[in-house]
Amino acid sequence: MHRSFFNSIEQKTGVSMDEIFALANAIQHADFTSEKQVRKIVRRVAKISNRSITQELEDKLVQSIIQDGASLDFDKITRMMK
Repeated sequence: MHRSFFNSIEQKTGVSMDEIFALANAIQHADFTSEKQVRKIVRRVAKISNRSITQELEDKLVQSIIQDGASLDFDKITRMMK
């Protein structure tokens, strides 16, 4: 893709494309039945999005993701983090 497109995303989000690609790769290869892996991804998303989440919210997100498994709904996760 065109470099200016990526620069635009980086400027709007404050997140580097390297971080986005690394997160996408981690999600693509993650075992969503593994609580440890899911927690790591939830924490990473929170960090990248500059959001602090409570332990209680992290637990809810992790349990929801593990239950949903392959039908992971990122909109649902985003709504829960607001």
